[in-house]
Amino acid sequence: MGLFGIVLALALLIFLAYKGWSVLLLAPAAALVAAAIAGEPLLAHWTQTFMGSAAQFVAQFFPLFLLGALFGKLMDDSGSVTAIARYMGERLGPRRAVLAVVLAGALVTYGGVSLFVAFFVLAPMAHALFQAANIPRRLMPAAIALGTSTFTMSALPGTPAIQNAIPMPFFGTTPFAAPGLGIIASIIMLGFGLWWLGRVQARAQSSGEGYGSEPAAAVAADDQFIRERATNAREFDPVEIPHGHHSDSAPSIMVAALPLVVVVAVNLIMALVILPRLDFSFLAEARWGSTSLSAVAGVWAVAVALAVATAILVAVNFSRLTALRASMDAGANASVLPVLSVASLVGFGAVVAALPAFAMVRDAVLSIGGGPLVSLAAATNVLAALTGSASGGLTIALDALGDTYMAIAAEHGIDPALLHRVAVIGAGTLDSLPHNGAVVTLLAVCGSTHRESYRDIVIVGILGALIALAAVIALGSALGSF
Repeated sequence: MGLFGIVLALALLIFLAYKGWSVLLLAPAAALVAAAIAGEPLLAHWTQTFMGSAAQFVAQFFPLFLLGALFGKLMDDSGSVTAIARYMGERLGPRRAVLAVVLAGALVTYGGVSLFVAFFVLAPMAHALFQAANIPRRLMPAAIALGTSTFTMSALPGTPAIQNAIPMPFFGTTPFAAPGLGIIASIIMLGFGLWWLGRVQARAQSSGEGYGSEPAAAVAADDQFIRERATNAREFDPVEIPHGHHSDSAPSIMVAALPLVVVVAVNLIMALVILPRLDFSFLAEARWGSTSLSAVAGVWAVAVALAVATAILVAVNFSRLTALRASMDAGANASVLPVLSVASLVGFGAVVAALPAFAMVRDAVLSIGGGPLVSLAAATNVLAALTGSASGGLTIALDALGDTYMAIAAEHGIDPALLHRVAVIGAGTLDSLPHNGAVVTLLAVCGSTHRESYRDIVIVGILGALIALAAVIALGSALGSF
């Protein structure tokens, strides 16, 4: 009965979340359903297991949600994201419209700009370029997804995406874990995605298919339908995008790109140079949580990088940020609902993992053929698919199995950095199923539908990532982490 309760709870969570119910209500309710069927104490699981795990997630990662959303909002309101998108469009032109959209999305998201902020800037740019080049507009969502939701989220070393930060406390790694494997995976995802989109574009042109009719009206950023599905998928509440004041003038490309460069550079210096050279032995004291530098260094590095980049962003764009307080308030507010939504998913996973029947699930995962890397990839894939959230699925998997995989890694001599990279890429594959909030948002922003555009999103966002994941597992198994 316990296993039935887990399955039923997951089914209710998935179905009702897709229907637009708030995860803040669904996650504890579904957790209590599973606990009730297993005959476990309900109030104890709610206040001790669920809330304890959710609170721990907020304590660990809220600084990154807060600083990431603030940075993304200020990049948008200063006109920097628009300037970068416009520059890429002008430099590459309509003849290379697909490449321009992909690279513009990759540049801003790798530099720390929220996915949803990028969506609302890139969609108008893509419409203009695709129409000028007479490229079918149904390819727009896939091009934007390739640039914003694949290699810059899970593979490129140092990416400040929350998904890349989540494994760090579990494995004691940095944002630059397994950099060589991450670069190889990025090349595979980007190359495969561009090949597919180029192939589809060429076939469409040979058959006489052009841009097509004008799309359905794109939704507004504060549309409630979008908000309900988006906030548990990524780190920014889209309802805050219209708040504040968007600059009427855009900065030069050098000024616009400077904060993005700062994010990557400071992240690298903090993670690999500064923090390892300082004495943080005091962290072992009870007053600091009896922790270690390896457990917090990765989060600290990303937090400092985003904070420094935000300060520089404000300094170089001060005249354009005419409503600075309103923009900063909106950025801060945009972080709250997403972090609580993902934390609720984490709390749900903690209750499920505490049930006696979960031992059967754990044993089934660990018994998957191919070794620990394959079973870790399968676990993160399945949980990200079920929750429709890469960050939620990844945290649930590592909360339940992180210590087990660290023990296995120590026994078999596996570098934790390799576990980190496999787990993150694994979570960034099947999370892009039709119910994923980012997918729903992207299609709505582009004025498209699942029927028109979802197949190409699957090819560039799921199949390409699975190929890259297989390559990383094969190379990591043969050569180790590099």
